[in-house]
Amino acid sequence: MQVDAAFPMALRGAPFRVREALHRGVSAGRLRTRALLRPFHGIRAWTRPESHEDLARAVLPRLRPDQAFSHTTAATILGLPLPRRLERDLRIHVTTLGTDQALRVRGTVGHRARRGRVRIVYSGTAALTHPADTFIALAMLLSRDELIVVGDALIGWLGWCDRDELIATARRYRGARGIRRVRAALQEIRPGSRSPGETRLRLALTRRGLPQPALNHDVVVDGQWIACVDLAYPEARVAIEYESDLHRTDDRTFRKDLTRGEHLKDVGWWLVRATADDLGAAIEVFVSRIRRLLDGVPTGRHDPRPTRPLTSSR
Repeated sequence: MQVDAAFPMALRGAPFRVREALHRGVSAGRLRTRALLRPFHGIRAWTRPESHEDLARAVLPRLRPDQAFSHTTAATILGLPLPRRLERDLRIHVTTLGTDQALRVRGTVGHRARRGRVRIVYSGTAALTHPADTFIALAMLLSRDELIVVGDALIGWLGWCDRDELIATARRYRGARGIRRVRAALQEIRPGSRSPGETRLRLALTRRGLPQPALNHDVVVDGQWIACVDLAYPEARVAIEYESDLHRTDDRTFRKDLTRGEHLKDVGWWLVRATADDLGAAIEVFVSRIRRLLDGVPTGRHDPRPTRPLTSSR
């Protein structure tokens, strides 16, 4: 007989609290079976939690109605892009609303917030802080640029809220820790980005004096749609594409990128491809290249080579 078959149906398959199991008539001896794991004090689980989300589900039975996942845990559930150092930190963040004691369980980080300031939303049965409130909380853990990446994701490809809502939320947190970093980030958050790489590329360009590029710009020539490009300077006919590893490893994406580049050439656009290396040590060279292309706008010509008519060989 399987071990879980000896447990009440409500306790099978998902993490549960020891207190609930005892209340349902499960003996203390049965709870000591090696088939059950102990991810957190007072919790039993049938499978080992591997990811941040798994750990959050495991601690969920311990949460009271006045507690919700927050900070990096809420960010992970919402799908927000976090730096690797935080992705590797599997501690579960929980915020208690009001004056009751914060969660104190090994493997978790307990916080407290004034009731009425932090809003709560739900993902399935899990309570977590509102995306805009999560953005504010992350200011204590992220740099300004990392916070801009998160903000671009919130109002861009994830669409959890808009920039006006982030600004309004920041006003409610006047005097809170990290609020100056939030305000600085809000000055550079833009709608339209579709990946962290695109955001970092945009920041690299504008921080070095280049104008704001159009984001995910549709190139239309003579009423015909040609392509949608990550960043663009339409007046200069310069398109910039950020190439992640997916563009290299996925055959369909690779072929699509090649075709897009040829179509842009056909209508007189420059297509510049950027990789993670271009955002590192080679950033100054990359920006100089874009600047040279933009400086060529008054001539209307990007290619300095003289044009000669083609002659057929006889």
